[in-house]
Amino acid sequence: MERPVALLTGAARGIGAATARHLAVAGWAVVAVDACADDPTVPYPLATHDELDELTEALGPHGLGVVADVRSLAELEAAVAETVGRFGRLDAAVAVHGVIAGGPTAWETDESAWRVLLDVNLTGVWNLARVAVPAILASPEPRQGRFIAVSSAAGVRGLPQLAAYSASKHGVVGLVTSMAAELGPLGVTANVVCPGSTATAMLDASAAIYGLSSPEEFARHHLLPRLLLPGEVAAAIAFLCGPDAGAITGTVLPVDAGMGAT
Repeated sequence: MERPVALLTGAARGIGAATARHLAVAGWAVVAVDACADDPTVPYPLATHDELDELTEALGPHGLGVVADVRSLAELEAAVAETVGRFGRLDAAVAVHGVIAGGPTAWETDESAWRVLLDVNLTGVWNLARVAVPAILASPEPRQGRFIAVSSAAGVRGLPQLAAYSASKHGVVGLVTSMAAELGPLGVTANVVCPGSTATAMLDASAAIYGLSSPEEFARHHLLPRLLLPGEVAAAIAFLCGPDAGAITGTVLPVDAGMGAT
């Protein structure tokens, strides 16, 4: 059986890297995409070339690392072209990328922070859809294509001091659930995963925004009194990519340790 092919953005570390590893173990060829560059508006270091190289090496002969910024349609087009050139097809596109910044109220948010959060977190998902969906649809019917985006618990509720981030993640939910309605007749599912507080660099940045002494303090919002691990979110994403999730589409899946129930 031909090995299915997935392309992941934001893949160099955190939930993205964990998802890449899950899919590789499940028999997928995996293209790991990351910008591998900091942004002056984002108040913490982003993933590096070394992290992407380390992941790509771990993925083995069926893995490929590509440096591309989701804000650049041309760079994502090149990443998809390289994917199809290397592996002959694309079956799943997974938008894991995201950045966070905050602190001020919604009406006091700096325009540059607003633009970066919307450009990366929301427009970046749209850009991925623009280049990846046609490649997925190039496979003959019957298809088992997948489009998955990572939103956030902040994508289904409002959070103080994070208005721009929350707005961008709400937008991801609206975008991808609308895509589900469009892609269903074409044999492609589209779903959203909303993680709770997960032990990543982004959560460390969130703790700094709220002046917390430790990101562990976020666990008080979970019914399970602990932070999530990236691999736990990755397992849900990998399941949605797989054949057993063929009847699931238009879903906003909370992987949040019960945060949404509080």
